[in-house]
Formats: sequence, structure tokens, C-alpha cells
Amino acid sequence: MRLIDLSQPLYHDCPNCPADAAVKSEVIADHATDGWRLELLTMASHTGTHIDAPLHKIEGGAAIDAIPLESFVGKAVIADLRDSDPGRSIEPDRLEQRLANHGPLDDRIVLLATGWGGLRAKTEEWLWRSPRLSPDGAAWLVGKKARGVGIDHYSIGGSREPDNAAAHEVLLSAGVWIIEDMHFPVEVFTLPQPVQFWALPINLKGHSGAFCRPVLVVE
Repeated sequence: MRLIDLSQPLYHDCPNCPADAAVKSEVIADHATDGWRLELLTMASHTGTHIDAPLHKIEGGAAIDAIPLESFVGKAVIADLRDSDPGRSIEPDRLEQRLANHGPLDDRIVLLATGWGGLRAKTEEWLWRSPRLSPDGAAWLVGKKARGVGIDHYSIGGSREPDNAAAHEVLLSAGVWIIEDMHFPVEVFTLPQPVQFWALPINLKGHSGAFCRPVLVVE
């Protein structure tokens, strides 16, 4: 068995959603003075590679700890969207074209690989002009009964409002969880699909989302 890491690293002042607080990682104890090494992390719960629970957008929706862990383990299919231009909207016709060879999407985890994960940096383009899943694209995935949807950017709906909020609402109101800020190594595009996927969120009680470390499991 081999694991392919799909996560982005967290570190002091790493790129993140500009609406959130900057990431801080401070050494608050060290070997020379304290005999231990210890860091203090300060960041929003939707920083780095993370899962959005329905509560993130839906009042009264399920918190991350209320979703069974089994939901985050399953068969995934990868939509190769690396030819996406900056700001391009991912619509139903494009999803249908890129996922046509992967069979029914019922209970599948659909991963949208735009290539933006490899551009992760505090640039105007990465922050504000990412490809994005449109509300219609989100509705198409709900109609296909996808279990979860992921993307390689900090927000599945990009930075454009009201489309960003609408894309989140369409998915999360249907109980489809979202995983954001992923990275797809080039080797994943040669794997037979569907492929086994694991992304266990940390146990944050009552929270609207949580950090996770997604992997593809290759036998």
C-alpha cells in the first residue's frame, strides 16, 4: 500500500484565505531554555487543507464532529481541469465532459483538480482569480449524488460573490461536505479511477470545519 498526500503544508504566514487571520506559528518553548520544543498556532479553522461541514454556511447544519468518520473514506474520482483559465467558472457541461469516463457518481467523492494548488502563493492571481465551481456546477454534483467535493484552492466558489456563497450553500444544504486547499501531484492523473480516498478531520467539537490530511490509497 502507498499513500499519496493531497494536503498543503501549514507554516507561519503561509498563504490562506485573505478574509481570515494570518497564520502564526510561534515557538513558545525551546530546548535551550525549557528542555522542550513547543509551538503556538493561531489560525482560522478553515485554514490550509480543511473540510467544510454544513454548519459553515447553513444555520443549524451539522458540525464537523457530527458527521460519521466513514463519510470521509470512500471512492474518489478526479476531474482534470488543469486547463482552467484564471477566473474560469466550472459549469455542468464541463464537469460532465471531464467525468464522463468515471462511471456513476453516486456516493463518490469528486475532486476538482484545477492546477491552482501548485500556484499557492500570496499573489493577486492566486488570491482573487482562481477557477471556481459555479452554483449550477454545484447543483449538478448534488443531482449526481456525490458524497463530497474537493478543490485545490482555499474556496470552492472562488472569491466572487454571491457565487461563492451560493456554491457553498448548494452543496452544504444537501449534506455534501467540501474539502478545500488541496494539492494534486502529477502522478494522480495516471491512476486508475475511482481510487480510494481518506480525509479524516480532527475532532473539533461543534465546529463548522476542521483541518484534515487527505490521501489517496494506492494498492
